[in-house]
Amino acid sequence: MAKPSGRLQVVATPIGNMADLSSRARQALETASLVAAEDTRHTLALLTALGISRPLVSLHAHNESQRVPELLARLEAGEHIALVSDAGTPLLSDPGAELVSRAARAGFEVTCLPGPSAITTALAVAGLPASRFCFEGFLPAREGERRAVLAQLAHEPRTLVFFEGPHRIVQTLADLASELGGDRQAVIARELTKAYETLYRGSLAELASRAREDENLQRGELTLVVQGAPPVVRDVDAQLLRRAVELLVKELPPARAAAIAAQLTGARRSEAYALVTRLADTERGKP
Repeated sequence: MAKPSGRLQVVATPIGNMADLSSRARQALETASLVAAEDTRHTLALLTALGISRPLVSLHAHNESQRVPELLARLEAGEHIALVSDAGTPLLSDPGAELVSRAARAGFEVTCLPGPSAITTALAVAGLPASRFCFEGFLPAREGERRAVLAQLAHEPRTLVFFEGPHRIVQTLADLASELGGDRQAVIARELTKAYETLYRGSLAELASRAREDENLQRGELTLVVQGAPPVVRDVDAQLLRRAVELLVKELPPARAAAIAAQLTGARRSEAYALVTRLADTERGKP
């Protein structure tokens, strides 16, 4: 059976500066049979500014399930569809996942034209560890639900990235300081790549206080980058660990004995295994 000829392209668009649109992205928009957009009004303005005229269809959180069959039929007919969000890379806290998943399962070619993303842009300028991070998108609007989510993230060691609206930034920062600790370092990236791009750096307590006083901080698109939780310092009873290891190695292989001893005493598995090794060396007469 012949492979379907339609193609779906996930196209990253500027988060503020029009010059950030790649030549590949522009070509994809110019040649697409159809552009599936989160907000057709927003994308129409983008295409008009680029001098591009293409058919548009809306694809957002409230209509994606109903719209996907129509778009799959158009792919089946051999059309090329460009999927865009309002800004940045689609699917990252934006709709489109169902369309991409079902198009891929149906055998259509699905490609991504990479480009701007507020997540990676904010991480790049934050000055906080970015080798491992946790993206949480928008926090819940209700305070109780928001605090519950933050309580679950309080011990997350990876750098945290959030999106937030200007109308909730004051309360969100207060909740972040309360649940994660006011001394946790953070950066608020406001209006990234735009004319009024501003970075606010400091502890969560400092930023929460500044947000209450600085009306400019309560405007525009906001991305928050928050330092991860510090390592947990375990207070391990050395004598208890040694006794547990001594008993367990008599009945179990070294790795298994170390794993159980670590669980019983709260020690790290590597610490328990090192003790197992030292005891084994001692028994063999090594210094």
